[in-house]
Amino acid sequence: MTTLTSQSSSPGNQATTIKQSAMLGGPILPTLLKLALPTVVVLVVQTLVGVAETYFVSFLGTEALAGVSLVFPVFMLMQMMSNGGIGGGVASSIARAMGAGKVAEAEALALNALALAIVFGVIFAGAEWLFGEAVYGLLGGRAGALGAALAYGHVIFSGAVFVWIVSLLAAALRGAGNTVAPAAVILLGVFVLLPLSPALIFGWGPFPRLGVMGAGLAVVFYYLVAAIVLIAYMRSARTSLHLPFDARLIKRRLLGDILRVGGLSAIGTIQANLTVVLVTGAVGLFGTDAIAGYGIASRLDYIQIPLLFALGSAALTMVGVNIGAGQVTRAERIAWVAAFFAAGVTGILGLFMALFPHAWLTMFSTNAEVLAAGSLYFRTVAPFYGISGLGMLLYFAGQGAGRVMWPVLGGTVRLFIAAGIGWIIVVDLSGGLRELFMAGAAGSIVSAAIVAGALWLRGWSPAGQVSK
Repeated sequence: MTTLTSQSSSPGNQATTIKQSAMLGGPILPTLLKLALPTVVVLVVQTLVGVAETYFVSFLGTEALAGVSLVFPVFMLMQMMSNGGIGGGVASSIARAMGAGKVAEAEALALNALALAIVFGVIFAGAEWLFGEAVYGLLGGRAGALGAALAYGHVIFSGAVFVWIVSLLAAALRGAGNTVAPAAVILLGVFVLLPLSPALIFGWGPFPRLGVMGAGLAVVFYYLVAAIVLIAYMRSARTSLHLPFDARLIKRRLLGDILRVGGLSAIGTIQANLTVVLVTGAVGLFGTDAIAGYGIASRLDYIQIPLLFALGSAALTMVGVNIGAGQVTRAERIAWVAAFFAAGVTGILGLFMALFPHAWLTMFSTNAEVLAAGSLYFRTVAPFYGISGLGMLLYFAGQGAGRVMWPVLGGTVRLFIAAGIGWIIVVDLSGGLRELFMAGAAGSIVSAAIVAGALWLRGWSPAGQVSK
């Protein structure tokens, strides 16, 4: 088993040691941005590829676009649970182990993460095949839209194991302070996915015309290649976090350490995506055009995720390393700096979209009803993007500290307001889309206030002592 001493001579570990020194004592914002930059760049590119996929699918008609929109929140549930939920638990555990100098334990945690990836991937694939039709139907899928959702969903979830492997191994590397390797793998996949997706959708060259199934197949192929590359990298001598293949290292204690944070974080992720799913279902009561308009507009919510995830992952790692080293006050300061920076960036984006909604919407549709629903969403929800950004960064920071109870509570309240009250407004009080979207905005505001208030008043001091 690799020891800290034996690893210190490797170039990868030397780079990690330098990064840890900066995280423990360097200027916070420059260190945060340097750590986040590789992830920001490639995830923005990856997200733009997702936007391009939506653009390609739009040529297949409104029903195909609505079908993909029905699958999107369910697939995002899996991605966010693997990246920010269980993946957050992986990164947190490894960051705290590295901060305490326990390199061998960090490597064992990486293997336990791989085992969890396989288990969760099989569970998600099976669940979609068994319950996908019922879920998409509950979300408002009818006739051609439901058929498109099933065709796309069955294909894309057949690669669920690969999605989980990529997410959890990338989280392991980020927890060790290595953001470059996961970013490089994602960037490599983008150059494969971008031409492959339209080729399979429209049948270019030697490829058959598969329609929405082609879009899903391209995504599966990307994750398969990415999983193979990540495993090979973590088995090589160049990595800063080695992936051992020794079944004896899979232990209940290590799985428990990951799931102690990752399990609660996964609940928070389920809450966030269940909110989106239920709101999508409520929008579905207003017809296919409303679903398409909301789906296009809410995609921009996910455009923010690359930035927030990159900043959040960097904050998680910095907080975890400092918590592992016993520097609680600095860990809290990192959380606030990251949160306010994210709030500023996402707030600017939200203001722009509230003022100019068609700048985004007309890239995907010229249907008047679709544009009306999307514009209404932006003008109601986008002004509060900054508050949502602040709350999400504090959630990631809480993962790094191993304290996620308050963020999960905030997510519970958001679910109750945005989805629960939203449905009551629409079904029982005959409210419209504007009132439904207002409930969503209110849920985000209250959730962020709970998370921020908990950190400000309670902090992360041992035994729950007030640190302010």
